[in-house]
Amino acid sequence: MWSYILKRLLLMIPTLFGVLLLTFVVIQFVPGGPVEQYLAEARAGAGTGAEGGSVYRGAQGVDPKRLEQIKALYGFDKPAHERFLQMLGQFARFDLGTSFFQNKAVSDLIIEKLPVSVSLGLWTFFISYLVAVPLGVAKAVRAGSRFDLVTTLVVLVGYAIPGFVLGVALLVVFGGQLQWFPLRGLTSSNWEELSWGARIADYLWHITLPVTAMVAGSFAVTAMLTKNSFLEEIRKQYVMTAFAKGLSERQVLWKHVFRNALIPIVTGFPAAFIGAFFTGALLIETQFSLDGLGLLGYESVIRRDYPVVMGTLFLFTLIGLITKLVSDLCYVWVDPRVKFD
Repeated sequence: MWSYILKRLLLMIPTLFGVLLLTFVVIQFVPGGPVEQYLAEARAGAGTGAEGGSVYRGAQGVDPKRLEQIKALYGFDKPAHERFLQMLGQFARFDLGTSFFQNKAVSDLIIEKLPVSVSLGLWTFFISYLVAVPLGVAKAVRAGSRFDLVTTLVVLVGYAIPGFVLGVALLVVFGGQLQWFPLRGLTSSNWEELSWGARIADYLWHITLPVTAMVAGSFAVTAMLTKNSFLEEIRKQYVMTAFAKGLSERQVLWKHVFRNALIPIVTGFPAAFIGAFFTGALLIETQFSLDGLGLLGYESVIRRDYPVVMGTLFLFTLIGLITKLVSDLCYVWVDPRVKFD
């Protein structure tokens, strides 16, 4: 197994290199780079062309020396291959660079935005697993019953509704009309003045609507996956043998079926858990005015803030590759019959 782990770790290097190289090449051809963005913000340089269309005029009338200074400021005075090699050297030292427009280290920006995404992700993760797994087991045991049909209908309706659409409905009904929940933020403006108990209540009060909007889709997938996995195991020969030996339904389900049925769920557990920390929900964060990783990524792409784009890409790709390896290793932990040979 150790040789397998070593091979997977070594394969991460060309994978990371390929992802970074492809993304770096693509952004070289994207119009409106950081220099143009800087000039556009400084001069608001949009004009009307001869045919009535909008033509960018941000660089017109700029002193050539000043333009060269701006390019040097962003590192665009060097050829593309030199900038790419320099970026790889920084990433090898886990230096993610500095944002062009926010004048902060990318790592500091990620740490700054992380609490919002962690709040959303962890609550979504725990609610999805703690409720969906028992529901999936109950549905498998009562397959074909009215309970199974009703819960399947509810789960699939929740899955069919996009999270951002559900978020709008929750905001309009519970935030606007009924005014039961706040419309924005994770805490109230007077949060620092509250006692610890009041702070916890205030936080839960603010997080309810965005988490509800995010849970719907992942909840449905986990519940149906658990049900189908249990149904497949219940029909196997060893289950009938266990019943023939006189074991109760509870003993058969939780001592024999449970471990085998949870293999596809447990192996996806590490990815889901790590994703809870680093997955930003752009639309949900925008709707509820939450400044998290999703909004950071979107703004960095729009503003062509390449250090943030490439730095977050490197970090999240590396975390994703390591998480995938841990997920594969979980197969051996859950099912010793699996051999990497």
